[in-house]
Amino acid sequence: MKKMSLQQIIIPLVTLAIICFMYFGPITRTPFENIIISIIIIIANYIEYKGKPFSALGFKREKFNAKNLLVHAPLVALGLFIFYVFAVVPGIEKLTGVPIDYSSMSQLEGNLEVTIVWLLIVWATAGFGEEIIFRGYLMRQFVKFFGDSKISLAINILIICGFFGYMHMQQGITGQLVVVIIGALLSIIFYIRKYDLWFMIMIHGFFNTLGILSFYFGLA
Repeated sequence: MKKMSLQQIIIPLVTLAIICFMYFGPITRTPFENIIISIIIIIANYIEYKGKPFSALGFKREKFNAKNLLVHAPLVALGLFIFYVFAVVPGIEKLTGVPIDYSSMSQLEGNLEVTIVWLLIVWATAGFGEEIIFRGYLMRQFVKFFGDSKISLAINILIICGFFGYMHMQQGITGQLVVVIIGALLSIIFYIRKYDLWFMIMIHGFFNTLGILSFYFGLA
């Protein structure tokens, strides 16, 4: 671990404490919780990185282009979604003997207005929110403290994706394990892409869009 200032140590610890309080404390969880946490993270990064909060998260200006975000990212999302549908979900369901609980999504079938609302929410809370929190902040802070050697990276992914899976407890044990696997794959892609958060946001957003559309058309 490279030498860091007291500010670079205390601010992430305080931010982590706030994140844990938001997720596990007595506050009632809302769909916009991730947005609130993301704003807190940006403020924390603004303080820690002296007015430059976004580059530390992985928002790289040179990666913000149509080919990267509207061609490469959707193709990766499609491949990941196919793997999710035909390999991950059936494999985990066979392992646990418990199907994923998709009951909360039944309202989407054939309902265009609700589907559009859900798309806006998941892009904001999952595409942007979860990627800022879990990849952009928690994963990057872990790298800042412990580096990104293979062992460090493995521990990083294990801890953060375990946390990520726990946050999806409403999907049952099967859903949580599936989320852990998908989260781990997203983290690996983030590492391979040299911490390009724009790319991850688009992958996550398009991946969820494919899922929501499958419910709308009654394919799930």
